[in-house]
Amino acid sequence: MFHFKQFSVDQSGCAMKINTDGVLLGALAEANNPKTILDIGTGTGVIALMLAQRFNQALIDAVEIDPIASQTASNNLKNSSFDKRIALFAQSFEDFFNVFPNRLYDLIVSNPPFFINSLKSPKAKKELAKHTDHDFFKRLIARLSKHLTIEGVCHLILPIETADLVKKTALENGLFVKKTTKIYSYKNSAAHRELLVLSPDKTNINDGQFVIYDGPKIYSEQYQEALRDFFTIF
Repeated sequence: MFHFKQFSVDQSGCAMKINTDGVLLGALAEANNPKTILDIGTGTGVIALMLAQRFNQALIDAVEIDPIASQTASNNLKNSSFDKRIALFAQSFEDFFNVFPNRLYDLIVSNPPFFINSLKSPKAKKELAKHTDHDFFKRLIARLSKHLTIEGVCHLILPIETADLVKKTALENGLFVKKTTKIYSYKNSAAHRELLVLSPDKTNINDGQFVIYDGPKIYSEQYQEALRDFFTIF
């Protein structure tokens, strides 16, 4: 059980536990007063819960294909004070969009599988949660492009090499890179993640940088500020 300031998350049965990528996405994803939000691959439900806390007028759909993770997420959502604003759908994003072909979102977020063309994990759940290929992102971006409002934005947190692929795929589907934020473990280390903001709107926002640690086990002020409303240690 992981306790946040305004909710708690049980991670039982989830292949993908709460991790830095997920909480950064939940803390940093921005949109202009979003009324509708979609979280693809919600896992434990933590990102959906963080967004519900941040955007207190928004209605949130959370999609999770893994049946055990979706049940865990459902319990976490029901046990929170945000349960009336979050709906859980235990299915793939393709099936979800097939059922709701006309739904549009002001904000779509995803911390997706990212082991493109890598060796498959020996554990089936881990494989489902983290292994993917180029085709997965082509299918994902093609669907996302049809479900954003005119000023809607999609936030994806990805490894650098995967982000490069997604940028090209986005342009092929009429989405533009609105902003990129490179994420570093330490100030002088190489960036290991990139937070991409995609939108039908061509307007650019200044790119950014985000550093997690000032030193071993010492969180940066930037990280503390981003997670201050969520983590009990800050």
